[in-house]
Amino acid sequence: MSVPNPAAVAHAPAAAERRLLLLLAALQFTHLLDYMVLMPLGAEVMQAFGVSASQFGLLVGLYTLASASAALLGGGLLDRGDRKRVLLLLYAGFVLATVACALAPTFATLLAARAAAGACAGLMTAAVMAIIADRVPPPRRGAAIGTVMSAFAVCAVIGVPTGLWLAAQGSWRTPFLAVAALAALLWLILLRQLPATPPDVQAPQSRYVDIVARPGLALGWLLTFGIVFSGFLIVPYLGAHLNGALGVALADLSWIYLAAGVATFFAVRVIGRAADRYGAVRVLALLMLLSIVPHLWLTHLQPGSLPLITAVFVLFMVVTSTRAIPALAWLIGRVPPPLRGRYLAVNMASSDAASGLGAWTAGLLIGSGTGGALSDFGRVGWLAVGVTIATLWLLWYLRSRDVAITAAEPSPRLNQGIG
Repeated sequence: MSVPNPAAVAHAPAAAERRLLLLLAALQFTHLLDYMVLMPLGAEVMQAFGVSASQFGLLVGLYTLASASAALLGGGLLDRGDRKRVLLLLYAGFVLATVACALAPTFATLLAARAAAGACAGLMTAAVMAIIADRVPPPRRGAAIGTVMSAFAVCAVIGVPTGLWLAAQGSWRTPFLAVAALAALLWLILLRQLPATPPDVQAPQSRYVDIVARPGLALGWLLTFGIVFSGFLIVPYLGAHLNGALGVALADLSWIYLAAGVATFFAVRVIGRAADRYGAVRVLALLMLLSIVPHLWLTHLQPGSLPLITAVFVLFMVVTSTRAIPALAWLIGRVPPPLRGRYLAVNMASSDAASGLGAWTAGLLIGSGTGGALSDFGRVGWLAVGVTIATLWLLWYLRSRDVAITAAEPSPRLNQGIG
């Protein structure tokens, strides 16, 4: 009779967990690419349909608006039945909506297709985070979120340039056809490889009153809002600031974004592991304090050497974009499993609303100078710092008063393995 190899037994759950995280990261990559690749194709889309810049802005913003609306209206689906089935259903809808974007004959149909894609994507992200919370134990949860969130950096470094190359070979429709084909293939892989949600982390129903009535959970959404809002006061205007005010050429701008994407790819994994080792709250508080420096530095930066501008920009992107990792790791660990789907859906809606309101608020404060330069951008930096300090106080309040609900973690058999 053979004796099982202890190392092999321990390796099996770890390998299954890594496989799960890679699948979820690949899913995130496809829908992030679908969102991000449209923006640099704006000129072609406007010319193809004969629409104005404001109409194109509506096309971009509708995606986020639909994502937030779907999260609020459909979040309960994530707490009913098997989360795998719900995720596959949403992903199938996303694939069909992306195909519809590529084949849209009119601007109105393109708007409808983008709204459908955004609605599916918002709920998909919430479902992904709920599955991570269900399947990955707290000691490894920060690293798991960091792995999945690295899809954003990969999308910026590889996905968007590839999409633009495809558009150059064909038309603005070609990248969407490629994304749809890639997502359809991944859907088949998820169908076979993604584990089902066990019955002991499900609930027949969850209601908004179950999460709204608990102060800690509701304040958690406000924490997310503050983190995202402070960043999106600045992020949408970085390209214009670097090009118009700091004199960075467009050719150099692409390399600066590439450097930031590469740095972020490695940073998200480091921050995730740090959140597991030192505590998500400590890491989040440190990142929020550190973010004050690049927020003020970048928004007050004057024309100078390209290496200095690149270094400040990379620091800003790394610190700002990684704050969500410890925040999510802490928040989802404090939500009971039966409420996670709906809670994370509303949390996603809070994030979407913060990004839109942040960009809109900054637009009210910023003026246009000569040569496309932004005026009064420094005021936006100070506002971002003020919001960050207020959000840091909220984090301290939640932690010190312990008003957030402490989660009942998934059963031990879940924490022992995935397969």
